[in-house]
Amino acid sequence: MKILIVNKFLYPHGGSETYIFEIGKELQRLGHEVQYFGMEHEGNIVGNHAESYTSDLDFHKKSLSTITYPFKIIYSIDAKKKIRKVLEDFFPDVVHLNNINFQITPSIIDEIKHFDPKIRVVYTAHDLQWVCPNHRMRLSGTENFCKLCAEGKYMNCAKYKCIHNSRARSILGAIEGWYYRKKKTYSKVDSIICPSEFMEKMLSMNDTLKGRTKVLRNFIPEAQAESNTADQSIVNNLPEKYVLYFGRFEEEKGIDVIIKACKELPQISFVFAGNGTAENEISELPNCYNTGFLKGQTLTQVIKRAEFTVYPSLAYENCPFSIMESMIEGTPVIASDIGGIPELLDNGRTDDTKNHAGVLFKPGNVEELTEDIRRLWNSQDTVDAMSKSCVNIAGNSFSSVQQYCEDLIRIYQLSK
Repeated sequence: MKILIVNKFLYPHGGSETYIFEIGKELQRLGHEVQYFGMEHEGNIVGNHAESYTSDLDFHKKSLSTITYPFKIIYSIDAKKKIRKVLEDFFPDVVHLNNINFQITPSIIDEIKHFDPKIRVVYTAHDLQWVCPNHRMRLSGTENFCKLCAEGKYMNCAKYKCIHNSRARSILGAIEGWYYRKKKTYSKVDSIICPSEFMEKMLSMNDTLKGRTKVLRNFIPEAQAESNTADQSIVNNLPEKYVLYFGRFEEEKGIDVIIKACKELPQISFVFAGNGTAENEISELPNCYNTGFLKGQTLTQVIKRAEFTVYPSLAYENCPFSIMESMIEGTPVIASDIGGIPELLDNGRTDDTKNHAGVLFKPGNVEELTEDIRRLWNSQDTVDAMSKSCVNIAGNSFSSVQQYCEDLIRIYQLSK
């Protein structure tokens, strides 16, 4: 089978990229031919034989070319032309879409089906973009759940300035949502993979998507081949006992929430592994140590040595690799009670927290997070019991990338 994987970034950037690289390698190992389409970038580690990629759009860079961005993020003529070259060269049986909004745009869906209606189009929903322009399903500046755009009332996005509290960006988001719903573009997607039951429930609020969803939880990511050994200079410099946060240092990930908790707990050591806008603030805290972005066995060792990890996201998370990675290593997690996270940590077990893989707290509640950290830090018996539960739950609930891709192939074949 010939499979074209589409994602805006074709270099390591986040969970979506971890996903596409892992399934791509495994699909090739299973004998399938795999190519990739996304943005042109010097850091790309995968690509296509036609050497055709859409232009690299950096919304944070200011230049004369950015004047046209408002038009390109809704409908990309460039992406349509570039993917057409790949289709003509590769003739895929399946096009597997991932993160495509803004930089690539859903306009390519129309192009794929126009090129050959027999091509099976599958989409993995890494976020809620297809039912909510700001992908958070929360009214801007509040903690209130919102389903207005999922019901087709997109101008509410502009009314409440839901995208970065910007009227202009929110208007563009509303136009994009309205346009593709009006064109019924998403109805041309054959199957929609939802990594959590929460994601399936949210996407099914849109009648255009309902009935074509399939829950398929994320797999256990494998250690990166180029990082077979840990960087001991980093591992050895860690505090003897610490709490770990790893991931992006951004507002939607709850970085401000954990920073406030760190300030309330000066007697506890915190390790941060990642990068982002809050790097300087983290570095200024005396009880915090920032290793920078880590991967492979170095990250694995840092996770394994932690007492527990914290995942304080404010966004409706899907099926976070970060939580799965912690559980695999037997490291309990304190996480926001939001999105698909409870499905991983609770796992339908008893009310005894020792039988869970971690603790859930109300998103954004610094006081509750602080108390949970303090309680676990001072209760080694609870941490040890949770650690055992992590391993048991991961072993019984998480699939390998091989098992996942076998299920994925069945979805490809059913998508007609």
